[in-house]
Amino acid sequence: MIPSSAPVHYRIHPADPAAHLFEVECRVADPAPAGQEFSLPAWIPGSYMIRDFARNVVSFTAASAHGPVGVTKLDKQTWRCDAVEGELTVRYRVYAWELTVRSAHLDTTHGYFNGTSVFMAVGGREAAACTVDIEAGDHPACARWRVATGLARLEGERECFGRFSAAHYEELVDCPVEMGEFRLLRFEARGVPHRVAITGRHRLDEARLRQDLRTICEHHMDFFGAPPPMADYLFLVTVVGEGYGGLEHRNSTSLLCRRRSLPAPGAVGVNDDYLEFLGLASHEYFHSWNVKRIRPAVFAPPDLSREVHTRLLWVFEGFTSYYDDLALVRSGLIDEARYLEVLGRTATRVWRGQGRFLQSVAESSFDAWTRFYKQDENAPNAIVSYYTKGALVALALDLMLRRDSGGARSLDDVMALLWQRHGRPALGLAEDGLESLVAEVAGRDLGDFFSRYVYGTEDPPLAELLAPMGITFHTRPAASQTDRGGTVGDEAAPLRASAGVRAVTDPLGARVSHVFAGQAAQRAGVAAGDIIIAVDGLRVTADTLEAQVADHAPGAEVTVHLFRNDELMVFSVVLQAAPEDTVYLVVDEDDGAGRGRRRAWLGGGAEP
Repeated sequence: MIPSSAPVHYRIHPADPAAHLFEVECRVADPAPAGQEFSLPAWIPGSYMIRDFARNVVSFTAASAHGPVGVTKLDKQTWRCDAVEGELTVRYRVYAWELTVRSAHLDTTHGYFNGTSVFMAVGGREAAACTVDIEAGDHPACARWRVATGLARLEGERECFGRFSAAHYEELVDCPVEMGEFRLLRFEARGVPHRVAITGRHRLDEARLRQDLRTICEHHMDFFGAPPPMADYLFLVTVVGEGYGGLEHRNSTSLLCRRRSLPAPGAVGVNDDYLEFLGLASHEYFHSWNVKRIRPAVFAPPDLSREVHTRLLWVFEGFTSYYDDLALVRSGLIDEARYLEVLGRTATRVWRGQGRFLQSVAESSFDAWTRFYKQDENAPNAIVSYYTKGALVALALDLMLRRDSGGARSLDDVMALLWQRHGRPALGLAEDGLESLVAEVAGRDLGDFFSRYVYGTEDPPLAELLAPMGITFHTRPAASQTDRGGTVGDEAAPLRASAGVRAVTDPLGARVSHVFAGQAAQRAGVAAGDIIIAVDGLRVTADTLEAQVADHAPGAEVTVHLFRNDELMVFSVVLQAAPEDTVYLVVDEDDGAGRGRRRAWLGGGAEP
């Protein structure tokens, strides 16, 4: 780093909303004597895939007080300006037309961006303070726009355009910005101001959403203990017809949800859509501690120019995926039965992938860059999710600690140690650091657990560990492709035949998106991408394929006509019984001891 007391100053505004173009200016008071370099990140923290944000830079110029300055592009994301005396200013335009929580989007209805998509790092000045002017556009549609961001404000009224600051570049790009005519909600959680900026058409029970988010936030604050790590917090919510996603930041989060996922006026109860939203909000808020402050040592700070591998994502995403739903039952937003249904659905997602026998959660974490975030048609057969299986490993670890200590210790104690030793002092967690913390809490070495379920590919022993809680772990065949698990199902239903494929709509018939390892279609030679047009001489579509197969008994042989590329092919498929890969949990109401342990676990307290 080159010492400098002068902050790096940025300016951004929606130069042409109709063309989806942001214009960005960056001024450096004392550029590097040999020529100043500027670079845009290749990825964004929290989403582990190279996204090459620089591909959206459509123009780049530089100037000093003496006129234009020469620019050389060094690689896909780095520009170097010729040496100059005095202040250097670069201007560039960024195409923003990706409506996700990870990137930037601009049109005549609103603007949104993450700093990694628009703010170039100044080589050697990454530790310097930053200021940024967020300006209104000249387009008539921008006339009534406001601004919502977690950046500290220096000038301008609240929610208005103005000047903001960041302690350094990492903070600058960790505060997404929404500009537009959003709905704004406010509430306090344990004295900390919270805002919710909602963009997109929607119907909403404001009071209910405000109260439910407050409940979640206060639960997580109490879980980790005072004082909370943020002085204020912002939920940026983008509402669409179909979509889902979230990305964590140090004092904010970006959420993408369906319209039906928000609580409508007059609605009662927590339906599946609203439950999905509450779980997403809980997940990202928990990340304020677990990922943004407790983080792998290799992310302290992260190198945003290239892949940064860690085998710990199963801890940071898996543990968070465990606690996000657990927080909903502990805080009273859902009841025990609903939580166990959700837990059964999580286990179902894991049990339906044969890839869990080939890839460990540690390997899944390491390979996130090239496999988890770049899934293909063979993904269910080859990989496992460090989110879902990581959550089940967290569950198993929690239940084992509770069982072996008689309820005196749990995964909650591990999280407390992580926060005390790696969150508050901001010391990154070494790749093998969790094992020693868990051993400290357990009072013994748990190397065998890690060897089998973290670095190995065995299923965690959930049936064994849930039994002391008075809960029985069951599996059954799926009733249909839309069966998400978590419920008992129809025990009287006849055994269902399955071809072992998943299909999507195609003008010609049913296009095979996935062929599951070891099941009927794969054994017969059917492949992903094939378009099935008939089964036993009867036309099929994606909507009718499953029912037409289910009309047969397991063991029946059917004739499948399909197109592979432009060739008509015929296969004989011997149908199999649908696999028992759907999980549900049953509570033994007569088990008094189990009831007490279960209440302590789901209530977040000690056993009686």
